[in-house]
This record gives sequence, C-alpha cells and structure tokens, in this order.
Amino acid sequence: MDARPLRDDGQPDFPKNAARTAQGLVLDDKIANDHPREGSLVEGSDSMKVVDAVPRQAAPAGSIVSSGPSPARSAAAPVIVAKGLTVGYKLHRERKKLTALRNIDLTINRGEFVVLVGPSGCCKTTFINAIAGLVEPWEGTIEVNGKPISGPGPDRAMVFQDYALMPWRTVESNIRMPFEFQDLGLTKQEMDERVRRYIDLVDLTGFEKSYPYELSGGMKQRVGIARALVSEPDILLADEPFAAIDAMTREAMQSELERFVAKTGQTVVFITHSIDEAVILGDRVAVISYRPGQIKEIVDVNLPRPRFDYDVKTLPEYSELRDHIWRLVKDEALQTARGAQ
Repeated sequence: MDARPLRDDGQPDFPKNAARTAQGLVLDDKIANDHPREGSLVEGSDSMKVVDAVPRQAAPAGSIVSSGPSPARSAAAPVIVAKGLTVGYKLHRERKKLTALRNIDLTINRGEFVVLVGPSGCCKTTFINAIAGLVEPWEGTIEVNGKPISGPGPDRAMVFQDYALMPWRTVESNIRMPFEFQDLGLTKQEMDERVRRYIDLVDLTGFEKSYPYELSGGMKQRVGIARALVSEPDILLADEPFAAIDAMTREAMQSELERFVAKTGQTVVFITHSIDEAVILGDRVAVISYRPGQIKEIVDVNLPRPRFDYDVKTLPEYSELRDHIWRLVKDEALQTARGAQ
C-alpha cells in the first residue's frame, strides 16, 4: 500500500526533491544520489549514463500506484537492444545516400512503454521500421530477444497512422487478417476466439459486421489496434496512431491504449509529435534530434498509473516534464517549421 501523503484534491503528493526507489519516495538528497531514478541521467566521474527504466505497473481503478517497481518488474529483461545503430537510404534520383539515424543506443525492457519524440524529419519512423525488420542497419546492431533482426516476424506488430483498413472487409475480417499472412499454429476455433476476445477488448462488440465507412475515426483506429494485438505479439509498434483523430477522440484513445496495454502487457514503442501525448503514455521518452537522428536525451516519466484516472496533467511534475522536453526540441522544431534544413 502506498504510504505517500495525499494533497487536498486527493492526488498523491510528489515532493520535488524526492527520488524514486523500489521502497518508495526518498526525500534526502544524499539518498537520492545513491538511489537514482530509473531512466534518469546519473553523473559519473567522466561521463553521464542512462539507468534503465522499469516497466509500468497497472493498478485497479481507484487504487494508489506505488512509486517504486516491484522486484519482479525490476528484473525485467531487455527485449529491444540497439547499439551504434546507423540507418540510411539510397536516393536514386540524386545518386547519393541519406543518413537517417546515426549511432542510436537504446535498450527497451520487456513490458515498457517507450515514446519517441522529435521534430518532423528526424526519422523516428525509420527506427521502428528497423525494429519491424523493414530496413537494415548500415552500421551497428539491433536485436529483439537477444537475436539480430533479419526481417518481419510474428513477435512484432504495427499500428499505423492512417488506419490501413481494407474497405471491403468488415471489422471482424480486418482484425482476422494477420492469420492469413502467418501460421501461428492455431485452429479455426482458436482464431475465432481470439478475434472475439480482441473485439471485446477494444469495445467493438456489436460492430463485427460493420464496414470501415460505417465507423468513426476512433472506432477505425481501435480496429487497427485489435488487428495488431490479435496475433499477440511481444512488441507493439505505433507510428503516430492518433494523429488523424480529432482532439477529444485522441485523448479518449490515449486512455484506451493505456488500458489495452495494461491488460496485454506488450512492450510498446510509440511515435508522436505531441509532447503531452508522450508524457501521458510513456514510461520513458526518447528525444530525437533532427536528421541524422540521434538520441539527445532519455527522459524518465515517473507519474502514477492509470494516468487518466489520476488526471496527471494537474500535477506540477507533469508541467515540469512537458517544459523540459519542449526545451529539448524547441529550436529544431521551429527550424523545421520554417523550412530550414
């Protein structure tokens, strides 16, 4: 049970000088240095290093989330490891090569929700395409579950920005598509049961026979999420999945995604241009510089979950995180908006 004090509005009180450890909040600055927050930058004698974050913990609605990870979560194994990853493309018309990402070092633990943020053109999508096995490294390595990525696989699935639904297929038929392209060793009965289960998970029961043109934008994206989850991949890759949705539906879908992932336990790599969305959803936020993309900083997001239940936007820590990330991307974002290269 979380023993942290509550403010007058019932929200957990997070003192600014508190450090998070497996035991909870530590207020003493000396102890804070001895127990750095997961994912935070820690000063060493010669350099700075990143302490790996621990995946989120879901909690029943109405309960207070502990500030520290459980021992089991602390021992979570790395599932995605990029070391010195450099990726680029051949520009055939210009007869030259374009370096998209340079020297990316990032470790993502099992069950962790990592968000990539950066200005347009920083090649965030290239990174998740490398995880998906759609592009190959020029230099360095990228591994999933300790094995080099050699191509797409059933352990990874993508949620796209533009829904990517087949208009001639019903909701049920769209969600069933992954079974047509990969043999998961399931019987027809098992496949039918999975489709029903994920339709229910994304609250589309009753719309099984509907076509995409009969659905709202939020409902279409829920079909896309269910289609990605139905094969039960270890890793969910999301490329700005809510960018085409109106603002109110977008916030609702953020809450829904947090709920889905809390139930399924997937590792998530999520791309967004919205700093608010990054802070609301992520366990860590990797800030990417303009092309060639490099990691400028990894920001640890230690806010209680489920975040929409706690209305974390009212917490001072939320504003501090948002302002810090904006300062990291501000100059490059403004240059990109003006068309500077």
